[in-house]
Amino acid sequence: MHTVAFASVPTKLGDVLAAVTEDGVAATAFQDSPVTRDRIRERLRMAVADDPARTAPARAELAAYFAGELREFGVAVDWRLMSTLQRQVLGMLFARVPYGQVVTYGELAARSGTGVPARGIGSIMGSNPIPVIVPCHRVVAGNGLGGFSGGEGVESKRWLLTLEGYLPPTLDWDL
Repeated sequence: MHTVAFASVPTKLGDVLAAVTEDGVAATAFQDSPVTRDRIRERLRMAVADDPARTAPARAELAAYFAGELREFGVAVDWRLMSTLQRQVLGMLFARVPYGQVVTYGELAARSGTGVPARGIGSIMGSNPIPVIVPCHRVVAGNGLGGFSGGEGVESKRWLLTLEGYLPPTLDWDL
């Protein structure tokens, strides 16, 4: 029987939750609550396991990322909550857009080779079940930041891009 284990990391953007199966991180969320955990568990159709050893690598890497100490995630990713199309687009993003760099929705549409227009790429980014690790925050509009469905919306995206050095810090920036 497959199970999911949960762990969260306190960050400037709130408690970031990781859901880890035997295959890797299957979901992250910008809120840790019983409702969020239950929603993820239901989507995965798995029982919950109390398995700190399983979640420790994801927890450590997320903490290091949010502390500005990690530039590339090494934890395994479990892509099971994504459709084939999502997997193709988000997999391209995960593999080819590194820390501190961005790509526009249109550029990602062209690079993915899926025939999905830029607007469709935006929908795929909004449905990303593993934000931060699969870095949908690195996809921007041609004329600005674009949207973001995680945390506090575009302000969370701005914070992540500032952390990564893509955007300059504001006077009130605090890691």
